[in-house]
Amino acid sequence: MGNKINKIVLAYSGGLDTSVIIKWLKEKYECEIIAFAADVGQGQELDPVREKALATGASKVYIEDLREEFVSDFVFPMLRANAF
Repeated sequence: MGNKINKIVLAYSGGLDTSVIIKWLKEKYECEIIAFAADVGQGQELDPVREKALATGASKVYIEDLREEFVSDFVFPMLRANAF
């Protein structure tokens, strides 16, 4: 078999699918799972997302505030292109 996977970083939403996949990945690959979530201004508190990721098996959770980048890189260009 190929190289052993030691660590997986998962883009984590806190929803059912990504919560279930944390446990599956951990069991399948027997490795560390790190969850990454982004605050893009979705209007929800992200502390429960952190707690849920840890409860489902993630060893670490990183939550980044990407609101400014999201607006400047996606929202403003969309508005300039009349794509709303």
